[in-house]
Amino acid sequence: MASTLSFRLLRPTPIPLRHPLIRRFFHPQQFQPFVPPSPSSLGKPTPAKTYPRTRKWLRRILYLSLAAGVIYGVDRQFYASSLTRTTRTFSLGLLVAIDYKINFRPNPPLASSIAAVHQRNAERLSDLLRQNGGLYLKIGQAVAMQSAILPPEFQKMFSRMFDDAPQNDWKDVEAVIREDFGKSAEEVFGVSFVGEPGKGVMERRARASASVAQVHWAKLADGREVAVKIQKREIAQQLAWDLWAFKVVSWIYSRVFDIPFDSLVPFVSERLSLETDFENEANNSEKMAKLVAGESRLRGRVYIPKVYRELSSPRVMTAEWIEGVRLWDKNSLTRPWRGGWRQGTPGCHGTALDPGKTEDLFARVARNPNVVKIKPERDHWKGANRKGGLGVSLKDVMTTMVDLFSAQMFLWGLVHCDPHPGNIFIRRKPSGQPELVLIDHGLYIHMKPDFRHQYARFWKSLLTFDNKALGEVVQSWGVKNADIFASFTLMRPYRGGDLSTQQHFEGLSKKERAQRHYEMQQAARKAIRDILGDETKWPHELIFIGRNLRIVQANNQFLGTPVNRVKITGMWASRALVESRDLPMAEKVRNFGRHIVFRIVLFGSDLFFYFTKIRQFLRLGGGMEDDIESQMQNMAKDMGVELNQNVFEG
Repeated sequence: MASTLSFRLLRPTPIPLRHPLIRRFFHPQQFQPFVPPSPSSLGKPTPAKTYPRTRKWLRRILYLSLAAGVIYGVDRQFYASSLTRTTRTFSLGLLVAIDYKINFRPNPPLASSIAAVHQRNAERLSDLLRQNGGLYLKIGQAVAMQSAILPPEFQKMFSRMFDDAPQNDWKDVEAVIREDFGKSAEEVFGVSFVGEPGKGVMERRARASASVAQVHWAKLADGREVAVKIQKREIAQQLAWDLWAFKVVSWIYSRVFDIPFDSLVPFVSERLSLETDFENEANNSEKMAKLVAGESRLRGRVYIPKVYRELSSPRVMTAEWIEGVRLWDKNSLTRPWRGGWRQGTPGCHGTALDPGKTEDLFARVARNPNVVKIKPERDHWKGANRKGGLGVSLKDVMTTMVDLFSAQMFLWGLVHCDPHPGNIFIRRKPSGQPELVLIDHGLYIHMKPDFRHQYARFWKSLLTFDNKALGEVVQSWGVKNADIFASFTLMRPYRGGDLSTQQHFEGLSKKERAQRHYEMQQAARKAIRDILGDETKWPHELIFIGRNLRIVQANNQFLGTPVNRVKITGMWASRALVESRDLPMAEKVRNFGRHIVFRIVLFGSDLFFYFTKIRQFLRLGGGMEDDIESQMQNMAKDMGVELNQNVFEG
């Protein structure tokens, strides 16, 4: 029974061949039992996939990532990200160079216009300077003052370089103090952060922060109020790397754009390096204080803060605290004085610095050691409604400024090259006259006597249109185009020689405009090469002298052009050739006669200045500096340069 049942289960049930569902589908072969195939019938076995190349590259990527992570960590921890910043600089520099190599032509293949190429590269450079910070911001500020020779897209970008930089945490500040003095801040300055009796106080939060340093207020135990300027800790480690990167990038761009930038780099690097040495800054400050004190025309009008050497080091400089109004606060300079009869601003010529408000400082600190601002606000002279000001004459302010920097250039040969509004305070003396306080003496140049005399003759020749003397001086400097160089020195078109007439864009097609724009850019490059001329003869001091002149012009323009800057500067140049101790007496006598004639010639400059002042008063036009700026814009277009941005805009 069992065998019959199993047979029936295994034997398929017969189905009629004529069944409609299987009429054409039946298996013709005999049924075979299910058995595993023999190994020989399977063929040669296929080897398993091991992906050796993939695993090899994955290992390489892993090792490379680990190495990069280690290098990044070490660089960040011990070298203040110097390698990272340098790598970022080189990669961006290469990208910008390639971009210009491909697209600097009338119809760029990868951009809508040359202006678009400038715009994107200006944004790239701006991001680089802000990401790297430190000395890169200082280099950006240095270039900003000469940005007139750059396309307008770069002018806009560099105008933002004067913003305050972020400040470092107190732990980094304290580390610099301890590294330089071998003591804590409390021991060095005799201060307490918890209000201990008999000690001074100090603010941990900086009152101002720049690219390489920040300034903290402190009151010492003996009552002196000081400004403690402390270099940012990372600057010392980054300095060598940053300057090296600056040199390499300048060398590359000199080759790409065929402009000898790299010949100027050693001198610029040396100046920037000295600016991070606060002992050098202290030396400059003390020298300038002595020179000002010995010049009767500036004594009492200019003040240089005293440096406390016992509290200073290569990265820490302590000077007296100055209460004043920044030059860029025009409203506070001109609003009516409400500080009392025969009174000046705090700390100015006998006026008490502390009007009885600091007695509770130590008690305040003792009650709350975490208080951020300790220094009392001394603005009582603004009146109850705080709408008062210094009530000083802007003409007196600017006259003092131009007198000071002209004396530096033509009499002393020691020139402060960073006189932007943040480095100039104005105080009111009890007599009601303004006093200019000059700070930040890190960036100076020293002019040799021969070069100083040449520069004075150059300025005098500019204003008397003495083209022969002008040509002789600039040729000795290796300059190939005297007119262009004269124009950029005066910050206005020089009319003594031949300047090409302006070519306009009116009536040109889009293609012709693009071609003209390209030709202007090429002309600008040629103009720069002509100004630099023979790099073996070109005085590198002119880089920073031009920076000084440009900033002073911008200051004068910002204040509404209260003075004839060109005339005052020329007067000092002519007078210096009479007063200089380095010239023989016979030449000084001849120069005295020429000086008398020179003063008569400048009468025409005065007429034009007062004409513009009347027009400005009647609201019929701008001041003299505005006219000069407009004339320079027109002339510069012939050389491919568009001057359409204020130096401090942004």
